[in-house]
Amino acid sequence: MRLAGKTAIVTGAARGIGRAIAGAYAQEGASVALADIDLEAAEAAAAEIGNAAIAVGLDVTRQKSIDDMVDIVAGRFGSIDILVNNAAIFDLAPILEIGADSYDRIFAVNVKGLLFTLQAVARRMVAQGHGGKIINMASQAGRRGEALVAVYCASKAAVISLTQSAGLGLIEYGINVNGISPGVVDTPMWDEVDALFARYEKRPLGEKKRLVGEAVPCGRMGLPEDHTGAAVFLASTDSDYVIAQTLNVDGGNWMS
Repeated sequence: MRLAGKTAIVTGAARGIGRAIAGAYAQEGASVALADIDLEAAEAAAAEIGNAAIAVGLDVTRQKSIDDMVDIVAGRFGSIDILVNNAAIFDLAPILEIGADSYDRIFAVNVKGLLFTLQAVARRMVAQGHGGKIINMASQAGRRGEALVAVYCASKAAVISLTQSAGLGLIEYGINVNGISPGVVDTPMWDEVDALFARYEKRPLGEKKRLVGEAVPCGRMGLPEDHTGAAVFLASTDSDYVIAQTLNVDGGNWMS
């Protein structure tokens, strides 16, 4: 088991990709904290994973919530070795209709929340003195602009940039910072995304989801479990020489 004896935090872990990664880490021998704003759902997910998992409430837009979560996990397990910054939200609108409230919400969670969660955990890792692994979940949306998705795309481009800067800034402490860039993934969130596209592109519900799945070179949308291999690799000693990279896990949608 590649993560035996390690402790991992996965944010936004109550469902979707975060839930799949948390389960994979437990199977690889790690103790896992599922940190989510929906504590009840996180508790249910942790119970499904088993004794290796705990649930912790986390609102990444509040510094106290971040700090409390770090203290709880370190107090429970003694150290923090791995962080997966997965918590994120989505919205879309034409450029002429983007509202300040939507912009603020997206950047508060996807960028500011990610950065200050990374910072709090990295400070703990530095104090522990034995390095660690930090994985930021980006998106193919961070690789290019999309007419209806400007703010989300910008937030995920910021995640890729922060991953590069943090990777360079923290490797001196033995902390590897890297990212994963999913493509279109069949999660409950995509049903919300599909509904937004239906509204603005005047499509029947479900059509956008079908079309984007058919357009993936692999021939289908991704599944949460498609991302666990990369997440385990980046959390393990196999990736000790990988620094400041964002891996595309998208069925061939984007090449870089």
